[in-house]
Amino acid sequence: MASSSLLVHRVCYIALFFTLCFAADPFVNFELEYSYITASPLGVPQQVVAVNGKFPGPILNVTTNYNVVVDVKNKLDEDLLVTWSGIQMRRTSWQDGVLGTNCPIPKGGWNFTYQFQVKDQIGSFFYAPSVNMQRAAGGFGSFIVTNRNIIPIPFSPPDGDIVIIIGDWYTRSHKTLRKDLDDGKQLGMPDGVLINGKGPYRYNTTLVPDGIDHETINVDPGKTYRVRVHNVGVSTCLNFRIQNHNLLLVETEGYYTSQQNYTSVDIHVGQSYTFLVTMDQNASSDYYIVASSRFVNQTIWQKVTGVGILHYSNSKGKAAGPLPDPPNDVYDTSYALNQAMSIRQNVSASGARPNPQGSFHYGQINVTDFYLLKSVPPVSIDGKLRATFNGISFKNPVTPIRLADLYYVKGDYKLDFPTKPMNRPPKVDTSIINATYKGFIEIVLQNNDTVVQSFHMDGYSFFVVGMGFGEWTENNRGSYNRWDAISRSTTQVFPGGWTAVLVSLDNVGVWNLRAENLDRWYLGQETYMRIINPEDHSNKTEMPVPDNALYCGALASMQKQQKVSSATTTLFGSSELFFTLLLVLSAVISLVS
Repeated sequence: MASSSLLVHRVCYIALFFTLCFAADPFVNFELEYSYITASPLGVPQQVVAVNGKFPGPILNVTTNYNVVVDVKNKLDEDLLVTWSGIQMRRTSWQDGVLGTNCPIPKGGWNFTYQFQVKDQIGSFFYAPSVNMQRAAGGFGSFIVTNRNIIPIPFSPPDGDIVIIIGDWYTRSHKTLRKDLDDGKQLGMPDGVLINGKGPYRYNTTLVPDGIDHETINVDPGKTYRVRVHNVGVSTCLNFRIQNHNLLLVETEGYYTSQQNYTSVDIHVGQSYTFLVTMDQNASSDYYIVASSRFVNQTIWQKVTGVGILHYSNSKGKAAGPLPDPPNDVYDTSYALNQAMSIRQNVSASGARPNPQGSFHYGQINVTDFYLLKSVPPVSIDGKLRATFNGISFKNPVTPIRLADLYYVKGDYKLDFPTKPMNRPPKVDTSIINATYKGFIEIVLQNNDTVVQSFHMDGYSFFVVGMGFGEWTENNRGSYNRWDAISRSTTQVFPGGWTAVLVSLDNVGVWNLRAENLDRWYLGQETYMRIINPEDHSNKTEMPVPDNALYCGALASMQKQQKVSSATTTLFGSSELFFTLLLVLSAVISLVS
């Protein structure tokens, strides 16, 4: 038998080996329970969707390259899916959390354990429900991915981190909003804007009733804070500003930006921004934090304004007086567009890896495919109000697309989505894009609707190379930014205008393209890209279907009744890690014997 000292040495060696193997990619586990609670953010008691009993939900904070395991339990009275806005899941659209890729988590206490790696990502993202208009009732929270310590950030380390979640809000339930849309009605003007789940500070006794709880953010004078802002609302673009303070923009949706100061920034539905804010005022009083509606009739929409309080620790009094002014651009349509295009990528900064973000010279790559996606105001199709891309209103497949592929379910969807608007009546169909793996595509979003829209792509970031008003033509390519365009997953498309994006299709799977405006999304303004590597026969470019996959539609008979949480069936959320631990323990036992 080996001496005790030699045994300890060998055990330590094995432990060190295990640590070296897994230290770079550790696992982190979260549990999210979705349920209803009663809250009164605008002074009216209503049912909201809480996560772990909180509204908004908890912040999920991880480090880049972590393997993330999230066990989601559904205690709502309807099906649920959770999606991870902006997280580029590599090789695993199985975890995306939208109906085209996942069967929903059934009601009645069922759960599903998501597992994915935040591979080479940093930045500010959020999670939210993706079905049944549930996001209009809550269920959202911030998802933060931080740098590893060995990778420098392009600014001095801030003194603190602040998360601000903004969004328009209705006192009607998400089920009522859904029924209104089903009945052919528009949602109408929201009842207000929330900041971190709370209503406005009573800056105006006429517009804001008494008794509404507001958000207060406490800061210390002279310190600089990293302020992460997410717009998780239904459909309203919000102008964000902090009275008398500059917003130094440093990151958006996973990419560092060229650093420049703004007095206010338009944050569209589904977008996330990170600012550095220095507390450099004299604290004669508190300061307003404002999120006000944009691109609407301000006279009518005055109530659709969120107001919080920035409170210095040495503040001498409460905030008072009028709110800081929003952009005065009613007669200047170029202001918002110019601000959007001023957001550029910081090409000299490292991202999640130690290489400049601008090292990918997207402007020199030949485009292999072109799609023009045109949206128009909702129309009646077969007696129902529907929203469209290129005249097609998407109908979710009965069986999620990759499951249908895997089990040879025929007729579930069509690979015939048109590359441009067709001269034919609009229709409801399950038509998706047959995209080319490793292709480099140009997508032009033509918004002929009457409202500003947000466009989102799952599984990817795209380069926002151009924006303009009017109908897009090929001549507009001459205005594209081919050097330092920001890369992001959600972009705005102004009414009567267009936005052009470029994207490299290097992530195999089935990925959702959608309007992030909840009403347009619910009415069918979405499709999917099916990206398959025909040469992959060993799951190198796409992960296999997970062991805990839910089954529905034509495969519903394959689903077994849940008896225990899937999180308890895999140690630390990973069967590979479980078996590795067994090997290490086996080696230790053999040494002892």
